[in-house]
Amino acid sequence: MMISGSLLPLILAGVLAPLVPAVIIRTKSVLAGRVGQPLLQPYRDLWKLARKGAVYSHTTSWIFRMGPAVGLASLICAIALIPFGGFPAFTAFSGDFVMVAYLMALGRFFTVLAALDTGSSFEGMGASREVTFSAFAEPAFFLALAALAKQTGHLSLSPLLASVSTGTWMGAAPMLSLTLAALIVVYLAENSRIPVDDPTTHLELTMIHEVMVLDHSGPDFAMIEYGAALKLWLFGTIIVGVAVPWHSGNRWMDAGAGLVGMLALGIATGAIESSMARLRLIRVPQLLLAAIVLSALALTLALHGRS
Repeated sequence: MMISGSLLPLILAGVLAPLVPAVIIRTKSVLAGRVGQPLLQPYRDLWKLARKGAVYSHTTSWIFRMGPAVGLASLICAIALIPFGGFPAFTAFSGDFVMVAYLMALGRFFTVLAALDTGSSFEGMGASREVTFSAFAEPAFFLALAALAKQTGHLSLSPLLASVSTGTWMGAAPMLSLTLAALIVVYLAENSRIPVDDPTTHLELTMIHEVMVLDHSGPDFAMIEYGAALKLWLFGTIIVGVAVPWHSGNRWMDAGAGLVGMLALGIATGAIESSMARLRLIRVPQLLLAAIVLSALALTLALHGRS
């Protein structure tokens, strides 16, 4: 294992992650002709939730209380493996992208367990949908990163994303385009965004992720909301690292380019959610299967190009 010692990616994620959903909401408001909430509203909501007391049902056990904490802790550990701009990740080692995927799976597992622990049929329904769709999203994510690893020759995310440059795009544009398209689909699915899910809906029969956290309150719900923002940041960092191959040699300029890329991704996500309707549930697996096919094609092109 190699410890790079760069805390900046972890600090930026911890401080700026709540701005990503704020930018998405603000973009949707502007496109709908409304003023929208302030960009700092997510921080105020987190602070308000953190000061409240949590309410627990007599039917729940310690698993229900552990769900939000394990989910947030797993995402923080995964963020520590993600580079940003010209700064490498705090911790990096060969094959660390596999660890990132399984850390997120660990958080999802405990979130699902917490939902099932309530005994609610609605939360059980949401948990079933969550694990079903994640079974399609994970292969697409792994194949996309495998294609990038084959193209760049690196198995660690820090050198892998640093190796994606303008020259790489000029020499392997079809492969990178397919990979980027698959990662965007996974990004929308894993973060419960339209067209896969609607994080603002209140109709239990159509909810996926949000229905699993209906019984959480106070600091527990604050951890869930903050974890959702970190997850947006995590996937967004990988997408921006591929889509914005800016490597000037100055780490701070590269970090600034990464922040601009994250802002653009948030605006693009808001535009997508404003222009598209949510898919029917039976269509979601088809969308994720398309992402798997795109990733597999990208890996095929990478294998052919490097052979």
